[in-house]
Amino acid sequence: MLTVLVDYDSGNLHSAEKAFQRMAAETGGGEILVTSRPEDVARADRIVLPGDGAFPACRRALGDVGGLFEAIEEAVTHKARPFLGICVGMQMMASWGREYSETRGFDWVPGEVVKITPADPGLKVPHMGWNDLVIDNPHPVLAGIETGDHAYFVHSYHFRVTHPAQRLAHVDYAGDVTAIIGRGTMVGTQFHPEKSQATGLRLIANFLQWKP
Repeated sequence: MLTVLVDYDSGNLHSAEKAFQRMAAETGGGEILVTSRPEDVARADRIVLPGDGAFPACRRALGDVGGLFEAIEEAVTHKARPFLGICVGMQMMASWGREYSETRGFDWVPGEVVKITPADPGLKVPHMGWNDLVIDNPHPVLAGIETGDHAYFVHSYHFRVTHPAQRLAHVDYAGDVTAIIGRGTMVGTQFHPEKSQATGLRLIANFLQWKP
């Protein structure tokens, strides 16, 4: 069993790699490989796409690595390999990103990525730090995770889904902010599971054991 963490120069993957390696060792989840090679993505059993920074820059960086996005799309949309997007990696699953410029996403989960606009003007953007998850829809990757469990966020934009059933969880930041999305064999987290302690490690373990 091979899980690939896609490296396209969009953030430091060290902490994510360590968290996935730890949970793979604890669950018998197989090999964890950080790579930018399309041929590695093609043979992966599971794919993880992280992302830090702005939506347009991440989308452009992913496209700049020849054949990489095509390998991801083939594995996920045609071969139904389990996929986890993290932070901007999750946002790029949307139809559109509205950050700085109109940017096409993967269009895997219908919706758009828009700026967080808290109803309380005293709340700062970016939304940064710990917040309590509110579970909206059950999913295997949420096994053992409940409303009130904490996750760590750093972001100014969030995913507004078209279909409510595809929002698995949200947090309250003077208004609903999407935390987890899911459709078919694809899931995404706005928060960083590798920085979210027990909640994040449980989600990683669930993903490594998930058999859609």
